[in-house]
Amino acid sequence: MNKKFWHRSFESRLSSNPKSKIQSRKLAGIIALVVTFAMCGAMAQAQQQPGKVHRIGLLISPSAAEMAPFIDAFRQGLRELGYIEGKNIVLEIRGAEAEPARIADLAAELVRLKVDIIVAESGPAVSAAKKATSTIPIVMRVGVDPVRMGVVDSPAYPGGNITGLASITVGLIGKRFELLAEAVPGAQRIAVLTALSDRARFMATDEYKEIDAAARALGLKLQDLLARDPDAIDNAFMAMTKERAQALIVIPSPRYFQHRERIIKHAEKNRLPAIHFQRIFVENGGLMSYGAD
Repeated sequence: MNKKFWHRSFESRLSSNPKSKIQSRKLAGIIALVVTFAMCGAMAQAQQQPGKVHRIGLLISPSAAEMAPFIDAFRQGLRELGYIEGKNIVLEIRGAEAEPARIADLAAELVRLKVDIIVAESGPAVSAAKKATSTIPIVMRVGVDPVRMGVVDSPAYPGGNITGLASITVGLIGKRFELLAEAVPGAQRIAVLTALSDRARFMATDEYKEIDAAARALGLKLQDLLARDPDAIDNAFMAMTKERAQALIVIPSPRYFQHRERIIKHAEKNRLPAIHFQRIFVENGGLMSYGAD
């Protein structure tokens, strides 16, 4: 895994990035290949059922529109492997619109549809799919440790009905904090934006512990703000301005991926240097990001 630091000025924006699109295609292609292997059992049975059309469930935390580049690349990866939508496969795409309460119902819906396999795009999607079925194969694509999530036994021997890819990024939050402090010399107060709804729960996370340790080491003060929806994000930036925050670190969340343009706009309007968790934030006009490539 490579970790890269991407940054650009507030004055310019990037509408598209060919390299980013290539990386998205590569990742989706790998997922498509894993899906193919995971479906081998179903394929063998299908040889005895001429004309069988396989149903692939795609369970995502954001909206389908937000994940369009990945979905298109996933379709392309399947086509390259001989699986063509409308011919020998059907894609059942369900997006939770960054609403955790919906994802369990969507996972249950895919199970009722008797899909042959479920591709789960995020940690919440994997957890929901695991709870919904112990027999349908699940292919995960997550950015957290699936063992700590409790969805697999170990990376080498996951057990159960789950396989796929995991990008484990332990230590990245603390590194983002250090890079932000370096990019904004003299900053004394750093705002931390999280989508968790409970402050005590946030302070118990590894992410907060990493940030707190880095802040203590650098002698900086933290201002943690909880914001799960657009109105709360607006209010959070008002609080940052009121408390004179000098920089911002955004904690990874599907909600912030969905509302990234709002966050970027607020940071730019208030001239608040911010570091994000995915390169797409930089491509959409954010100042900088640091994460897995």
